[in-house]
Amino acid sequence: MKKLLAGIFSLAILFSLAACGNENGNGNEKSVKSESTSSQSHMEMNHSGSSNVPKGMKEEKNPKYKTGSQVIIHADHMEGMNGAKATVKAAYATTVYMVNYKPETGGAEVKNHKWVVQEEIKAAGKKTLKPGTKVTLEADHMEGMKGASAEIVSSKKTTVYMVDYTPANGGEKVKNHKWLTEDELAVK
Repeated sequence: MKKLLAGIFSLAILFSLAACGNENGNGNEKSVKSESTSSQSHMEMNHSGSSNVPKGMKEEKNPKYKTGSQVIIHADHMEGMNGAKATVKAAYATTVYMVNYKPETGGAEVKNHKWVVQEEIKAAGKKTLKPGTKVTLEADHMEGMKGASAEIVSSKKTTVYMVDYTPANGGEKVKNHKWLTEDELAVK
């Protein structure tokens, strides 16, 4: 009986992992409407992360959404994100970048990844980087991102938010998701 239950449990886990791996065949980042042409699965994105932020990040003194605010996400960086209910964990004043990068772990180039902040780009300094600038990423939002060569696609000075949210399509709660911009959130 124990062997039968162990077998059933193992099959259930296997089917769950297989289903997750096939949820989004065109990558975990969708481009400007559908951000990525990469073949990477959203499984490779760090769904939950550390609350640690890069050195030099400055908290926004008067953010539109204060820590603890309940908000709705209007972004589709990951499967189940758009329409999800979230809690703001922190807000920072910075410059955010959409980038194209080639993962250090190999595989297809990730196009139009949202978002990497100024403080997650090696030797970025304080000046806003122009589209086309070649950089090295220090962010580790996705497998193979840290140390990857990248190109700036666009930039904007804004407030970025770290949030906890439960995917709108169900699933485990995502903690400390980095980053969402102010225009990707709305009052609940």
